[in-house]
Amino acid sequence: MMKDITIGQYIPGNSFVHKLDPRTKILISLLFIVSLFIMDKFWGYILVVAFLAAVIADSKVPARFILKGLKPIIFLVVLTSIINIFMIKGTPDTLLFHFGFINIYVEGVRTAVFMALRLIFLVVGTSLLTLTTSPIELTDGIEALLRPIGRELAHELAMMMTIALRFIPTLMDETDKIMKAQKARGADFETGNIIQKAKSLIPLLVPLFISSFRRADELAIAMEARCYRGGAGRTRMKKLQFTKRDAKAWAIFAVLFVASILIRIL
Repeated sequence: MMKDITIGQYIPGNSFVHKLDPRTKILISLLFIVSLFIMDKFWGYILVVAFLAAVIADSKVPARFILKGLKPIIFLVVLTSIINIFMIKGTPDTLLFHFGFINIYVEGVRTAVFMALRLIFLVVGTSLLTLTTSPIELTDGIEALLRPIGRELAHELAMMMTIALRFIPTLMDETDKIMKAQKARGADFETGNIIQKAKSLIPLLVPLFISSFRRADELAIAMEARCYRGGAGRTRMKKLQFTKRDAKAWAIFAVLFVASILIRIL
């Protein structure tokens, strides 16, 4: 399960999506998330599927690799769907099932399906951002977008966010190794109730925290050895700049975003 997390990983490529300015990809990703919650029609999500399919095909990122990243959120998707099915009320005319105090309405099923689709598309969209953008580009893009709040503060925030994303796959691999080592010593993470499972995680969390602090210390030493001093006076080998490629990307996404608004209104 730990190896199925794809957010934070980067796959090098030479595609149209890879070559986009990181600011363009970050802003489009944010607006994409907004468009997911604007849409309230099934055929609106068909446009989202087509958009994501086109991006995946162009980026040359294996579809299986992206779909593998959905495994960790299956429980969350199912739980959210169940809550919406039983909590959303409708009218007597839309009642689908009744048993005792349990009532299932068409509105509840519809909302559950929409929330499941939104969560799935949300993970796929954000995964594509990190899979097609290197950590350095991501840092530069976030820093450029946050620059209005202050150059040094923007750089520090961007650096922290990028390091956090970068080390998600590393920590997941470390967790998987520790779990295998603990299982080899007789640890059981599968059986028992919730309390017992929580207690069984203690032998996992302690070495994971120790490993995380050790990695943080090694990273700090490496940054100091390279004379890292933050954003003050920092230069870049490659400067960010918008190109015709970014204009095309904005034009393509504008169609999807405007369509989501029109679908909502009409």
